[in-house]
Amino acid sequence: MSTQPTYYKILGDDGVPYLGTDKWHLPKGKRPGKWMPVVENISMCRSGYHVVEAEHIADFLKYGYHIFEVEVRGDQLRSSNKLCVSQARLLRLLDWSESRARLFACDCAERALDLFGGEVDPRSREAIEVARRFARGEATLEELRAARDAAGDAAWAAARNAARDAARDAAWAAARNAAWDAAGDAAGAVERKWQTARLLDYLYGRVV
Repeated sequence: MSTQPTYYKILGDDGVPYLGTDKWHLPKGKRPGKWMPVVENISMCRSGYHVVEAEHIADFLKYGYHIFEVEVRGDQLRSSNKLCVSQARLLRLLDWSESRARLFACDCAERALDLFGGEVDPRSREAIEVARRFARGEATLEELRAARDAAGDAAWAAARNAARDAARDAAWAAARNAAWDAAGDAAGAVERKWQTARLLDYLYGRVV
């Protein structure tokens, strides 16, 4: 027996999407929301209900802080990062908030530093830790701003060093480009998989 993939919808307050005018029926307790009306002749980005699979949730986080599991049925159209369907309903609200968004961003930033290779300016790691404490209500906005400014100084220093190294190594750049591009594509796929898994950990309450 085949199992339907899990789909998700990101909404603003009161079930209103960032793009579109149809207010979604919200779940009540453990009961899912009502099915939305059937849309005939669906068209990607024009008509129908647009939902995403887990690997593309992060692409749409800027559109709201309310993330729901969704059930779909009827006609379907698929693009590279979303699904358009003729009917859908919200199953349940997942555990997401501004503080969780900040913590997720900190996890991603810390992993990027770990993947950087070589020595990392301690101001960058300190900024991540202050941001985590701010997300948990344990640091002030002033502390966050100070850590951000210090990390910015560290980034400028790193950029200057990178520019110096690039000028020194320019003769080797053409020979390296193809190999770096291939490695970058593979690394990008690995990182998207990691970020998706980490985001789901937050959404389903597996981390606090």
